[in-house]
Amino acid sequence: MDTAVDEIGAGVFRFSTWIPDITEHGFTFNQFLLTGDEPFLFHTGQRFLFPHVSAALERIIPLDTLRWISFGHLEADECGAMNLFLHAAPDAEVIHGPLACGLSLTDMCDRPPVVATAEPHDIGGHRLRFIATPHVPHNWEAGLWFDETTSTLLAGDLFTHVGRCPPLTEGDVVAPALEAEGMFHATGLTTNLAPTLEFLARLEPTTLALMHGSSFRGDGAAQLRELSRGYAAMNTAS
Repeated sequence: MDTAVDEIGAGVFRFSTWIPDITEHGFTFNQFLLTGDEPFLFHTGQRFLFPHVSAALERIIPLDTLRWISFGHLEADECGAMNLFLHAAPDAEVIHGPLACGLSLTDMCDRPPVVATAEPHDIGGHRLRFIATPHVPHNWEAGLWFDETTSTLLAGDLFTHVGRCPPLTEGDVVAPALEAEGMFHATGLTTNLAPTLEFLARLEPTTLALMHGSSFRGDGAAQLRELSRGYAAMNTAS
């Protein structure tokens, strides 16, 4: 396996590993590094990806200078290698919302996690806001991060699509995401889905950093609202 490294924004790096045996077109697992005085990693990948992702990270910064680790929710592809990164980076800490920390991370992390607050998390070069998104797209403790400095939404499993994709696109990411939803049925089609997507749209992101598939550059608010309409149609049809 090869983990590709691409800079999709100023100081925002995408690490992407394409695995061919998941769906007929394969599937990408993406992590994102935000550089700065205190480098921040969003997603760790599964444990088996640690050698590949850590090597990719070392192409940008020394591994032992990693300071922060976060992810959308507790799932192997999001945080399976969390403790391996904590061991490799002696000053690194996991940061997440109070629900994730209280439910699981205080027990699961080899070092105590840090609870994100309502205040922007300034890593020196990027100002990150934690946004709780319970059950969006899934898991009670779910939460995303918005980088105010680059208008990048670290969107996690939102807009998941399959295949071997370019690192960044200005084309539509809604249609392939809805197609993948029809395959995986991974999104909680709950009453708070549309309000959460509207809240994210009001942030007016210009980059959507997607965990599975190509990241998006352009009018992120329009993509989020179109995704919401697509989910509403699915909910009505069901």
